[in-house]
Amino acid sequence: MEAAIALDPRKIIVNSKSKNKEDVIKELTHLFFEYGDISSENDFLSDVYEREKEGPTGIGDLVAIPHGKGTSVIKPSIAIATLSNEIPWESLDDSGARIVILFAVTNDGEGSREHLKLLSEFAKKLGNEIVLEKLTKANTVSEIISAFK
Repeated sequence: MEAAIALDPRKIIVNSKSKNKEDVIKELTHLFFEYGDISSENDFLSDVYEREKEGPTGIGDLVAIPHGKGTSVIKPSIAIATLSNEIPWESLDDSGARIVILFAVTNDGEGSREHLKLLSEFAKKLGNEIVLEKLTKANTVSEIISAFK
């Protein structure tokens, strides 16, 4: 599935005012719950924080791709926040984050395979300086979706 097609405009926050990693993860998790992608915000947050303990989800260039996989995930989904200001985030290049892409992954094999395909697709896009610049400068949801096309 193409990255732009996988995006739901209702699960994109432009210029979030979140001040830290926990706030932005909670903000995006709430969108998953609100739109029926997860059954429990607390359970999903626990899954995300467990994954965070395994190693950094900041991939550099001010981008973070946290994810949670567990029984609380009803259907695989993606939520994105661009941040008004850089927030601290453990990353491969010791930068923080201004773009956060949160993945919700089901426990079954199909969900894991789909997650890996999407992660690969997003990683390709995020490796492109033009895409990163568009995301950083985006002021609307449609500009974010367009950046991934």
